[in-house]
Amino acid sequence: MNKIKYFFQFILITFFFIIFKLIKLNTSSYLSGKLFELIGPFFRSKKIVHSNILKAFPGSDYKSRKKIISKMWNNYGRVFAEYMFIKDFRNNLFNSHITIEGREILDEIKKNNKPVIFVSGHFSNFELMAMTIDKLGVKLSTIYRPLNNPFLNIIMEKIRKDLICKNQIKKGISGLREIIKLNKKGFSTALMIDQRVSQGISINFFNHKAYTTTIPAQLNRKYGYPIIPLIIKRYNNVKFKIKICEPIIFSKNTTQKEISEKLNEILEKMILSNPEQWIWSHNRWK
Repeated sequence: MNKIKYFFQFILITFFFIIFKLIKLNTSSYLSGKLFELIGPFFRSKKIVHSNILKAFPGSDYKSRKKIISKMWNNYGRVFAEYMFIKDFRNNLFNSHITIEGREILDEIKKNNKPVIFVSGHFSNFELMAMTIDKLGVKLSTIYRPLNNPFLNIIMEKIRKDLICKNQIKKGISGLREIIKLNKKGFSTALMIDQRVSQGISINFFNHKAYTTTIPAQLNRKYGYPIIPLIIKRYNNVKFKIKICEPIIFSKNTTQKEISEKLNEILEKMILSNPEQWIWSHNRWK
């Protein structure tokens, strides 16, 4: 039954992708954003989304939460359409669509040829962060979670490997071993730390316990790799600003838990500064 459902999803989404490609970036992004504002709430629990926002903004009223949710779905829809234009973003990286703050940090990483751990969350068009780092010549691998829909996953893996970052590593124990092999060859690692994980530790995230990945902390403790937060913000519809933050150097006595807590604190600040472009629909505190 699931295969039939996934197949029809694949046909529908492929149809939209073809239409988006025909009507170009600006129009596609706008229309897809409006479409998701309408249909998004029917596919995710409104209760979960409102509950998540209340954890970060306790005491917020319904109207302000609804505004965040509407703009979240709009951004979600824009990202959906923009997958058809990743090649254009990559081939024209230094056009008016993407600006980079902290490029000198990437230049230093290239010069030293030593691995770092890039961390971020699902903000704005999050795919553009790894694409930009890879395009600028930093040797990179990224950790990703395959889509539940196997038909769509084939398309997404091809887009990611061809246009975002060649070294796409599936999350899990075997993936971690592959990451370590690439790290030893000078490859840095990029991963999202904002999703719920089954293999992690339960620590505070907006003062509520949430299972959190320890991969950045593990790599830092064992190999001493610096951790570099990234943030991306959308502005003026299809323009983006990527900020490469200063590397975080932890003392030798810092524990994995303390490192993970610090990264959650950084993630919280990112979300509070840009709540309308973070994906609140994940059941992060389940």
